[in-house]
Amino acid sequence: MASLFPALRCPTVQLANGLEIPILGLGTSHHGGYSHEAILYALTECGIRHYDTAKRYGCEEKLGKALRESGLQRSEIWLTNKVWPGDYGYKAAKKACLDSCTAMGVEYFDLYLMHWPESLKPGCSNREVRAETWRALEDLYKKGICRAIGVSNFLVHHLEQLNEDCSVVPHVNQVEYHPFQQPNHLMDYCRKNGIVFEGYSPLAKGQVLSDPVVQQIAKKHGRTTAQICIRWSIQNGVVTIPKSIKKNRIQENCQVFEFQLDEEDMAALGNLHDGRHVTWDPTNVD
Repeated sequence: MASLFPALRCPTVQLANGLEIPILGLGTSHHGGYSHEAILYALTECGIRHYDTAKRYGCEEKLGKALRESGLQRSEIWLTNKVWPGDYGYKAAKKACLDSCTAMGVEYFDLYLMHWPESLKPGCSNREVRAETWRALEDLYKKGICRAIGVSNFLVHHLEQLNEDCSVVPHVNQVEYHPFQQPNHLMDYCRKNGIVFEGYSPLAKGQVLSDPVVQQIAKKHGRTTAQICIRWSIQNGVVTIPKSIKKNRIQENCQVFEFQLDEEDMAALGNLHDGRHVTWDPTNVD
């Protein structure tokens, strides 16, 4: 049955352990950020093979059901999940991962991330709790329950501390990334240390779509503003996970491999950075 649904011709990025993550994925979220019909459409009509979720989003069971309904083999899909700070700590994080596997009806995750650098545990420093939680992820990785492990919303100082405290360097750091939020220092650090940089909110929650520079480049290429932003992110080598529950938008997001931005376009978009965050800002997390 799987052969009826060819995969999207999508480049991959190699992780430090040799695994290949598709450079384009589909994100899910809470607050209406999940549509069963849209996921099945992405799987069967668009050929998207990379899906990003989290326990916090509350859609694990539904997404697992959609993956099964598609008829695709588990090995054909890249599945990322995340542990929320409420489940940080060695025992709690391991249990959370296994519970998420059960909820989704899978035996492993391709990538499992610590969702946020701050701990909710009273009486312990953020650094201590991050290290303890990371050791749980290292164990899950060694057992093959997580084929790769990483972090989300971590800044350089968080990564440096983890490097000092633990043995496995995160394979991925997933952070907010769009033309208004370009953490180049963090990207450089990740690349120098073999950490794949992954970006969420590539459209800045829609804020970037009305920018005149983006609109001008879209007009020049005969593309949508969303396609320009996703293409820019991918062309910068960033694993990119736009979220959508609309079939036409998902289809549109898949068409970013049919054109290229030129150097002038890339430079113009690179100049739009103003430092704004449209989601959580981890700057003040110690």
